[in-house]
Amino acid sequence: MSLYEEIINRKAKISLIGLGYVGMPIAVSFAEKVDVIGFDVNSEKIGLYKKGIDPTNEVGNEIVKKSTVYFTDNEEDIKKAKFHIVAVPTPINQNKTPDLTPIEGASEVIGRNLTKGSIVVYESTVYPGATEDVCIPILEKESGLKCGVDFKIGYSPERINPGDKVHTLENIIKVVAGMDDESLEEIAKVYEIVIKAGVHRVSSIKVAEATKVVENSQRDINIAFMNELAMVFNRMNIETNEVVEAMNTKWNALKFSPGLVGGHCIGVDPYYFISEAEKLGYHSQIITAGRKINDDMGAFVADAIIKELVLANKIVKQAKVAILGLTFKENCPDTRNTKVIDIITRLKEYGITPVVTDAYADPNEAKKEYGIELIELDQIKDIDCLVVAVSHDKYQELTFEKFEKMFIQQKNEEKVFIDIKSIFDPVTVKNKGYSYWSL
Repeated sequence: MSLYEEIINRKAKISLIGLGYVGMPIAVSFAEKVDVIGFDVNSEKIGLYKKGIDPTNEVGNEIVKKSTVYFTDNEEDIKKAKFHIVAVPTPINQNKTPDLTPIEGASEVIGRNLTKGSIVVYESTVYPGATEDVCIPILEKESGLKCGVDFKIGYSPERINPGDKVHTLENIIKVVAGMDDESLEEIAKVYEIVIKAGVHRVSSIKVAEATKVVENSQRDINIAFMNELAMVFNRMNIETNEVVEAMNTKWNALKFSPGLVGGHCIGVDPYYFISEAEKLGYHSQIITAGRKINDDMGAFVADAIIKELVLANKIVKQAKVAILGLTFKENCPDTRNTKVIDIITRLKEYGITPVVTDAYADPNEAKKEYGIELIELDQIKDIDCLVVAVSHDKYQELTFEKFEKMFIQQKNEEKVFIDIKSIFDPVTVKNKGYSYWSL
């Protein structure tokens, strides 16, 4: 009986290592069909899942409550599974080089609890070659088993889009790779249990690893191009959003728009490619240039805010600025690698400490990670400038009556409205008496 058949007949279990924005949806989806063990080293997170609380907001509390996933922070429970999926984060170091610490730690945990006949599949973003060069030696050392003989490995890049309720796990084609033909078919069949869109088999683990890095590097470059246009159009006094709308009337327009590029994928993955390319003696030009542009956008936006305050006759050091949104993207509580923090840091250089609110972010995480005390939306009063930094649906629903209550209520005081993602109509905003700026 194949491992796939064992899993289908509930004679073998699947384990998920890492229950964050990627791992949790995978665990819950598989649990509807087969037996699943969900492991995470974060005991607090496991405690919340056991109570039916979803801190990621990816699947929702009700689904977590009903799920049959066996949540645990006891690594020995992993021994009960034979198909292991690793979905831990792969961040970068301060010097922009890959930080493989989480994936190395996950490999050690699995290795200590690996049994013969198992398959380990990595979903975490890595540079081509990392799974075989870094992870296999750790698995072999910790388990005492031989890869290719006692266990096998594979790779399937995660494609989950946090906060997206349309392009979900089941509806996205899954790229899969195995160390040989047998493991490839086993891995593909297991994923086909839940992936309605189907799987795409590739010839090697390196190809699958490269696929993920390339996907996000491509998006990063396209957004960088739009950001560069936005910076130039700002000097030309042209509304970038209007140009983009006109461009998108052409059938082959790519429909990208300028914005802050953060998070744990697009803002990180290109550095994995750049770092590995440099090891091979090649200095990436286009990808590196795109990264530099996108990394500098927070400072550019902050400088634009200062300029607008000056034009509105505000005393910069005394100006009160409020920022709506801290997460790295809309409708998602994830604040990892958010570029809003770059705006805040730059404003502080000008003597401005903005007040910050967010409809989704965890106040404890904001305080722990960035030292920011999030306030409630209703607490924003007497401001000179409002910065809509993240296009949460809840912010798009706000009325100008609500905005008006946030600003200082003094006659002839100009109100500065910064709409980074251009979610409000500039003509409407200006007609309401605001000084308006957007990317």
